[in-house]
Amino acid sequence: MRIAIIGGGIAGASAAYEVADRADVTVFEQESICGYHSTGRSAALFTECYGDSIVRRLAMGSRSFLEEPPAGFVDEPLVRPRSLLFVGTGSQEPALSASLDEYRSMVPTVTPVAADRARELCPVLDPQVVVGGILEPGAMDIDVHALHLAYQRGARDRGARILTDAAVTGLERTGTGWMIRTAAAIHDAEVVVNAAGAWADRVATMAGARPVGLVPKRRTAFTFRPPEGSSHQRWPMVLDIDEHWYFRPEGVHLLASPADETPMDPCDVRHDEADVALAIERIEAVTTMSIRSVEHAWAGLRSFVDDHRPVNGWDPEADGFYWLAGQGGFGIKTSPAMARYAAGMILDGSPPSDLGAAGLGRGGRIGRRSGLMGRDPGDTAMGRQPKSDELSPQLLGPARLGGHPPRAQRP
Repeated sequence: MRIAIIGGGIAGASAAYEVADRADVTVFEQESICGYHSTGRSAALFTECYGDSIVRRLAMGSRSFLEEPPAGFVDEPLVRPRSLLFVGTGSQEPALSASLDEYRSMVPTVTPVAADRARELCPVLDPQVVVGGILEPGAMDIDVHALHLAYQRGARDRGARILTDAAVTGLERTGTGWMIRTAAAIHDAEVVVNAAGAWADRVATMAGARPVGLVPKRRTAFTFRPPEGSSHQRWPMVLDIDEHWYFRPEGVHLLASPADETPMDPCDVRHDEADVALAIERIEAVTTMSIRSVEHAWAGLRSFVDDHRPVNGWDPEADGFYWLAGQGGFGIKTSPAMARYAAGMILDGSPPSDLGAAGLGRGGRIGRRSGLMGRDPGDTAMGRQPKSDELSPQLLGPARLGGHPPRAQRP
């Protein structure tokens, strides 16, 4: 089978790795390096508490790969321990209580922490403001650069071709599959995998498929010096329970963000100084730190559909067109499971048995394209922890987690 993967970020690179040992794979990346817009600007943390239960289940299905990758995949560890501490002020106590119940439903090791314990874990938290928190001890730092490079190297070792400076300028259905145009050449493939990140809807339009309503959103980050004499390398990542800010150790610095989600057109996004200032204001309000200068600031694009869930499946109308997009702020930590799921659907017509057993099997919630953007009752504005049991196969669907293969692959 000839497979064209559009996009060389973590989604496209991981999918290429998983399918290349059984298919003829070409990755088309529009930039001169893969992962330039999102993956290369990510400071990922592995957490099983962030996101709704589909995202969290995908993370759980990725843990073993990240902790013990296949032999020869990478020379250095991909993850290192870094606990995650959610914190709240007095007005956020109801959110802490509700979140604790939700987190514990899937991650039993999560524990509540009193204000004194939170300050032991991160001494700069202001005891007059922070009333307590929730600790996820099994969270981990992810070496994003090493993971992304390993996927690219592994894909190439399995025979995949990764073309950079190869923006796709045209997609056309043929009698046997797809014709893919770039400025340099015309290629053909039986299957097109749309892993184009912020550009995924534009790729779909080019292919004659309906967009899914993907919205790229700017996320700002910056680094600054920690308080003099602090042992900040031992601190957890500290995240506001309502996700209005976070900070975490990053080498000799601290990395922080206002956790912004500003809608943008697909572009080479730049940070806004106002967002940096907002993050500083929020962090100083709950800590004893005074952030006098910023070492470095940047922004990346995180792309979401309306309900903040992944788009991973066959397009229900465009034959041979597979979606692997909408991974928002969880694309790195879920990439092993997301890629294995996509490979199973593309090559075998069903997800790997372990992911199916985990509640991520083929589903039937979305029988028509109009359901792609539906929000289930209970979803919050940020897509965190819907109340419904969305892990049921009946609540998954084509072009989200499931769908149908090209006609040529059907019985």
